[in-house]
Amino acid sequence: MSTMLTVENLRVRYPTRTGVIEAVRGVSFTLGKERLGIVGESGSGKSQTGRAIMGLTASPGIVTADKLDFNGIDLLKASPRERRKLRGKRIAMVLQDPKYSLDPVMTIGRQIMETLRAHERIGKAEARDRVMDMLEAVQIRDPSRVFGLHPHEVSGGMGQRVMIAMMLIAGPELLIADEPTSALDVTVQLDVLRIMDKLVSERGMGLIFVSHDLRLVSSFCDRVLVMYAGKVVEELAASDLRNAKHPYTQGLLSCMPQIGEDRHPLPVLDRKPEWAA
Repeated sequence: MSTMLTVENLRVRYPTRTGVIEAVRGVSFTLGKERLGIVGESGSGKSQTGRAIMGLTASPGIVTADKLDFNGIDLLKASPRERRKLRGKRIAMVLQDPKYSLDPVMTIGRQIMETLRAHERIGKAEARDRVMDMLEAVQIRDPSRVFGLHPHEVSGGMGQRVMIAMMLIAGPELLIADEPTSALDVTVQLDVLRIMDKLVSERGMGLIFVSHDLRLVSSFCDRVLVMYAGKVVEELAASDLRNAKHPYTQGLLSCMPQIGEDRHPLPVLDRKPEWAA
């Protein structure tokens, strides 16, 4: 399997009045045409890792790495203009909540068309047809009706499908999905995962799937990185998650509810200071 993304010793720091906060501390991994899950609690640095790869780290954040290479492009040395050309066209990111990611005053169709036309020189009629096809690909039943709606007129599940359509319209090679199903109910979660799974297998994309849901990641991804306090504490095949060696991963697994088991008291994650060292 060829490698499309190489990350070596990635660090994200935020200077504050009380000192420097290290949100990501020495993260390293490679990605091919596969589904890589990044899991951990809120604040573990998983979303910051995805944003650093995209070049979306908020100011005054400082991103450094020994290597941050996407298909031969040094992302650390790329100019802001080169980054903008990459974003959406070759690397895309689905954010957590469509309510805050979609423009509330623009129709859904116009927003997706704008994304497409920013990267390809095509006319309005052709762009509209491409958008309709993409809305259909993400299993929106009535694309022509949804095309003319505003974001507040659709449900959370449909909004998330719209976001996926927008991120995939220009045919990226790498998709970073930051908790794309966390605001959705279980049946809609499964629909969204099926859509992403199909697009990865059919298009040969690489997928980084950021989540706090271990059960979801173990069933959906090929490999898993477990993050704690800005570091990767364990990397393993998703099918081997039950055999995790690190006590943090074991603790997360034991905190998951077990159907048919009567556990009192409920397990609590006993954190060790050395995990964050």
